[in-house]
Amino acid sequence: MTPKKTLIFVVLILLIDQISKIYVKTHFELHERVEVYSWFQIAFVENDGMAWGTKISDFISIISDRTAKLCLTLFRIFAVAGIGYWLYKSVKKNGSIALIVAVSLIFAGALGNIIDSVFYGVFFEDSYGKVAQFLPEEGGYDALFHGKVVDMLYFPIWEGTLPNWIPIYGGNTASFFDPVFNIADMAISTGVGILIVFNGKVFSKSDEADSGDFPISQNV
Repeated sequence: MTPKKTLIFVVLILLIDQISKIYVKTHFELHERVEVYSWFQIAFVENDGMAWGTKISDFISIISDRTAKLCLTLFRIFAVAGIGYWLYKSVKKNGSIALIVAVSLIFAGALGNIIDSVFYGVFFEDSYGKVAQFLPEEGGYDALFHGKVVDMLYFPIWEGTLPNWIPIYGGNTASFFDPVFNIADMAISTGVGILIVFNGKVFSKSDEADSGDFPISQNV
């Protein structure tokens, strides 16, 4: 894949992600839901931590929530920089299309969520009981690097009672699929999936020989 096509691909994913987030942030109140189909809803939530709202401070109690948030945002920035360099090297060395597509998806998705974490606290007011304004006169809901990631895609595919023959959980009410996520999360998950499922094609021996700064294990 050429550098131009790679750039267009990354920018396209990033635009779709940010447009969807900005639309939801400026048209929905926090926790508002709209049913599109019985198995798909637009459900506006904000994630202040990692996957499923997990925070660093949940594991290291001596760190405050704000310090943990700042550390997480800075870590994400360094991680995105590393992924971006990996993408640059892959394109420059004519890596496999599968590899470039996968890394492009991961890079675009990670960058999309980074934009939320770094800027959304400054760009938007809070969404509690109201629809947020973009660039409010009184300022945003938090400082730079302390923004929350906007999630909105919810797929309540199934909800019911588990059969009694299932050990421990039998007879309990359960649902699938509970997490609420965004386009950036989808891009990251798809990219990682490509790396795992198409491992042999993505990391061919020729790619490994040319990888230079990025020795790749066949066990990725």
